[in-house]
Amino acid sequence: MRRTIESKVRGSNAIDGAGVHLVRVLGHNTVKEYDPILMLDSFDSTDPKDYIAGFPMHPHRGIETISYIYKGKMTHRDSLGNEDTISDGEVQWMTAGSGILHEEKLPATDRMLGVQLWLNLPKKDKMVSPEYHSIKNHQIKEFEFENGKLRLLAGKYNDEVGFEGKYVSLDYYDIHINKNSEFKVKSDQDKEVILFTLVGDIEIEGELVKEKTAVRMSKGEEIVIKNKDKNAQVLYIAGRKIDEPISWGGPIVMNTKDELRNAFAELDRGTFLREGVEY
Repeated sequence: MRRTIESKVRGSNAIDGAGVHLVRVLGHNTVKEYDPILMLDSFDSTDPKDYIAGFPMHPHRGIETISYIYKGKMTHRDSLGNEDTISDGEVQWMTAGSGILHEEKLPATDRMLGVQLWLNLPKKDKMVSPEYHSIKNHQIKEFEFENGKLRLLAGKYNDEVGFEGKYVSLDYYDIHINKNSEFKVKSDQDKEVILFTLVGDIEIEGELVKEKTAVRMSKGEEIVIKNKDKNAQVLYIAGRKIDEPISWGGPIVMNTKDELRNAFAELDRGTFLREGVEY
């Protein structure tokens, strides 16, 4: 059975960090419908002034952040002592868990094109040890097809396995579709599937999806993505719903208001970090 579109969210311009211009697609108003994805921000600019201010040192707890930079660079530095730069086609996967401080610098390049996801952590894993991983190009498997290609950023594709998160199983693909063609992708019918049009417009079962739009798909085993006279780049995100209460304040996502208040109280007292102090 083919999946069809159940809902669509088109991104809108926003400013975050120290003045980074981005497209905010998913956020506070979509957490239940797009569970387990809390937030989806997209970067797409050829003007370095839009993004070089970056995201200065800030805290996170209770989530994982996943940054995919298809064009450009991102340098990460955190309170565990990690410092790492990803560039064209690479991924940063950070588990905030019990608490981490980090910064993200975005050096000037010809084009900054990518996405950051916030992935919720289940209640039982909210306070796990923080970790940082980078997924370099040599770790990302690519599958060429007559009408495009698929990059396996994380999870599984058919019988192939890429980077796997410890706490939430996520299948994450970057699908490139040549103009005037279609692409069929099989999907685990037990997982929720979200598509995001990073570049170009597409059509699914006769319904148009404009660029910079997230769609939540119905249950099914296959998705057929079509485009017309321009190449398209579509991100495929599949995971199981966590279906737990959410209490979200700024960079911290917990399950109750008391947990959230406690996290901010710890920030004020200087006791927020359970592990690592170097930043």
